[in-house]
Amino acid sequence: MASLNKVMIIGNLGSEPEMRFTPNGNPVVSFRVATNRVYTTSEGERKQETEWFTVVSWNKLAEQCNQFLTKGRLIYAEGRLRTRSWDGQDGQKHYRTEIIASRVTFLDRQGATSLGGDKIEEVGIGELEPEDIPF
Repeated sequence: MASLNKVMIIGNLGSEPEMRFTPNGNPVVSFRVATNRVYTTSEGERKQETEWFTVVSWNKLAEQCNQFLTKGRLIYAEGRLRTRSWDGQDGQKHYRTEIIASRVTFLDRQGATSLGGDKIEEVGIGELEPEDIPF
């Protein structure tokens, strides 16, 4: 039986990327992304919910994210979900679900840049059409 683990989000960076290195020297970058959902309640009141995601990128993509991403930028991130667990100092089991990025694209007015794999592809923001967003 086939399975699929894929997630796509569009949101704003809530923090500067944080770069670290594994003991083997592989770069890893993590950053927080906020997505917003606006809806109207049954009473007609307009509300907004913000959901925060932790995005993690590895190797060349990590280096590119660290170099080009800044707090506040609008991005599209694509990847897979991974949940980690660990025992805290308080003896409790802790869990964190993260997006392991395979692609990151800038969507703000400064121009869109797609990061992923071994290439960086420059795309003018005027070329981005609503049908290009995969949902």
